[in-house]
Amino acid sequence: MRKQTLKGLAVGLVAVFGLAACGSSDSTSDTTAAAEPTGLACEVTDVGGVDDKGFNQNAYDGLKLAEAELGVSIDLLESATDADYQPNLQSFVDKGCNVIVTVGFLLADATKAAAEANPTVQFAIVDSNTSAANVQGLTFATDQPSFLAGYMAAATTKSGVVGTFGGINIPPVAIFMQGFAKGVEYYNAQKGTSVKVLGWDIAKQDGTFSGDFSDQTKGASIAKSMADEGADIIFPVAGPVGLGSSQFAMDSAGAVKIIGVDVDMSISNPTQAEVYVASVLKKIDAAVLQAVKDALAATGGGTDYLGTLENGGVGVAITSTITPELQAELDAVIAGIIDGSIVTK
Repeated sequence: MRKQTLKGLAVGLVAVFGLAACGSSDSTSDTTAAAEPTGLACEVTDVGGVDDKGFNQNAYDGLKLAEAELGVSIDLLESATDADYQPNLQSFVDKGCNVIVTVGFLLADATKAAAEANPTVQFAIVDSNTSAANVQGLTFATDQPSFLAGYMAAATTKSGVVGTFGGINIPPVAIFMQGFAKGVEYYNAQKGTSVKVLGWDIAKQDGTFSGDFSDQTKGASIAKSMADEGADIIFPVAGPVGLGSSQFAMDSAGAVKIIGVDVDMSISNPTQAEVYVASVLKKIDAAVLQAVKDALAATGGGTDYLGTLENGGVGVAITSTITPELQAELDAVIAGIIDGSIVTK
């Protein structure tokens, strides 16, 4: 199995995707302290748990990087339901956390309320921005790598049908699905093909959703339904729900392949690694590490971060063998996305 990672302008066959996001006008500042900072950095997860093999886990990986690199203490509270958001935040305020990282768009209201009530505490939130002065938004242009994944899926499907579905129709989920479908659409326009996308309507901005981020049986059921309609590559954007789709793919004897989301799922989910042809990456860990640095240096809060292909905040890990010709096409698409000549939304 050959693994490639696409980000920015590739040199030769592959560009190296670094651990930390590269600097740019929309990147977080690179903070250098005279001495190692000390403090307490805390995370409140969204539902799905810290072992979701996706964004909750990747955010906590960022805290662990801060622990190792900065010498800070870290703590974690998991949200079983949305009713846990506010009490978890209050618990960490009461504990004296110097920076509290919340994970997910659905925590936006609770995070803003906690930040406004506690202006001396620094907050960061993944997948959202707020107007609170002491909150740093960490968002990602995931339509860009999803577009690449859609192009690759269209180029490699054997059936001429691919699919995607989400957990809930919220902006950080829909942006993946839109980018994926636009990538397929672009491939069709370039090649004169008619690869079909199940699960998302570009014009209506709506599609197939499981309704939650936890029920893996729904992921298996949706994947089966799409496979029954001919899809041989499926892109779940639904957290642990997608693990059900991966299991369905495992049971399909190679007939169905999966595109992972948020992290390289061939690594985070090694027992099902064989089903992943690629993963769309959000470098949440690097963004969280920088947010902790900024918070401890009192330069966070309000300076929002946007991860892009250009600054290395997003990317695609390809875990299947692709031809040099397709690699060259993907490199050209990357260049077009970065210079703005290719629209991914």
